[in-house]
Amino acid sequence: MTSALRPETTTGTVKRPGRWLALSVLVLAVLLVAVDATVLGLATPYISEDLAPTGTQLLWIGDVYSFVIAGLLVSMGSLGDRVGRKRLLLWGATAFGAISVLNAYAHTPEVLILARALLGVAGATLMPATLALIRNLFHDPRERSLAIGIWGATASAGTAVGPVLGGFLLEHFWWGSVFLINLPVMAVLVAVGAKLLPESRTPAPGPWDLVGVVLSLVGMVGVVYAVKETASHGFTWSAPAAGLLGAGALYGFVRRQLTLPVPLLDMRLFRHRGFSGAVLADLLTVLGLSGLVFFLSQYLQLVQGRRPFEAGLAELPAAIGAVAAGLVAGRAARRWSVRSVVAGGLAAIGLALAALTVIGQSTGYPLLGAALLVVGLGAGFSFTVTADVILSSVPKEQAGAASAVSETAYELGAALGIAVLGSIVTGVYRGFTGPAGTPAEAHESLGGAVEAASHLPAGVAGPMLDAARQSFVDGLALAAGTGAAVLLAAAAAAWFMLRDQRLENG
Repeated sequence: MTSALRPETTTGTVKRPGRWLALSVLVLAVLLVAVDATVLGLATPYISEDLAPTGTQLLWIGDVYSFVIAGLLVSMGSLGDRVGRKRLLLWGATAFGAISVLNAYAHTPEVLILARALLGVAGATLMPATLALIRNLFHDPRERSLAIGIWGATASAGTAVGPVLGGFLLEHFWWGSVFLINLPVMAVLVAVGAKLLPESRTPAPGPWDLVGVVLSLVGMVGVVYAVKETASHGFTWSAPAAGLLGAGALYGFVRRQLTLPVPLLDMRLFRHRGFSGAVLADLLTVLGLSGLVFFLSQYLQLVQGRRPFEAGLAELPAAIGAVAAGLVAGRAARRWSVRSVVAGGLAAIGLALAALTVIGQSTGYPLLGAALLVVGLGAGFSFTVTADVILSSVPKEQAGAASAVSETAYELGAALGIAVLGSIVTGVYRGFTGPAGTPAEAHESLGGAVEAASHLPAGVAGPMLDAARQSFVDGLALAAGTGAAVLLAAAAAAWFMLRDQRLENG
């Protein structure tokens, strides 16, 4: 490392016994969150049919989790540094399982949106705690790189397990069953983690800044809400008001953190070019990917007519690529360079998304599968190396806060991606011209059109569905092109910002 923020090296040769077994518990938490995120996309058509949400409500169901978790991650990461990362992880896992039941039995769109928001509160405790504990379990840099690779590969495996398991459940049970699969994972995590995980916290943490917590939450939610509303409905008075409130709160948060002797988040971390470059790369990557991924499951099911289990299997190449790349990313970054691996991974994702701009209703699987495989490989290389850069840029006492910054970039990117790219898809879709007799609810979402078609005469239902599907595909292609542009811009930014960045060799 070339920064003054280089962590201490006196523990470089210390290897904690049982660290790999403890890692297996941590990756269960990652699996919990990853499965929850991916099964929602498959369940969306069923939620549309059962709860009949509007297009806007459907977007809220998809991204309110990310809104809340993005607003709370820094606060929860800092809380873990203070009260103990193991304790916070176990509390969060228990709450995550309990709130999953509320999600499963939601009977209106409003209740499901609320349940997803509460799930975000619980989820905010999990991801920073897992990465921070990895930073404290693995002092040897090469072992830590491998551990982070396994951590990332498990998240990717969760994206594969989620659709396949979710598809099986959706074909045999109701949509709420996809949330109940969190319960056994949570039970194992809590029972085993209580015995295996070591506790770690900051020795002299200082008081928890409640004012900073509120400013962080209001700021993040306000800014993301403004982007979402502007993308969905154009410029209305509520969007700029929320944006100004959020920006003001974030400004106050930064100013406050700079004056506190023991802040929630040490803003000086961002003076380190490698740290800032890794965070920016994560944010732009997820922004470019998430909106497209959110609608891809609907494309496979509602446009191409695949069953949920088949749609889940169709998305496997992305997870396979990410798992394979994540396990070798640290070695590749040491052999070549951090910036070449990260920028190359981002550029590969951008080119794969660009290939999807030619997508049509009858696009064959070879193109889709190849594009998803390249997306997975690129994401596996990029995310693993940027997580390693972020963690190795700070002393282990600040691991929780640094991990929270990394996860905040991820969740903020997901929320913005679903809001912006999702709104592109929705905006293009709503403009389709159906035959006479097309009901208004068919313009709200493709799921609404499929449901409406089941109650219409064949002479109206067929042409209406064809027009609706074509419009949805047009929106998806435009979103893919936008995502490709974002990813290529992220690759260029990473190439310059990660210049001279190196992973530690021990």
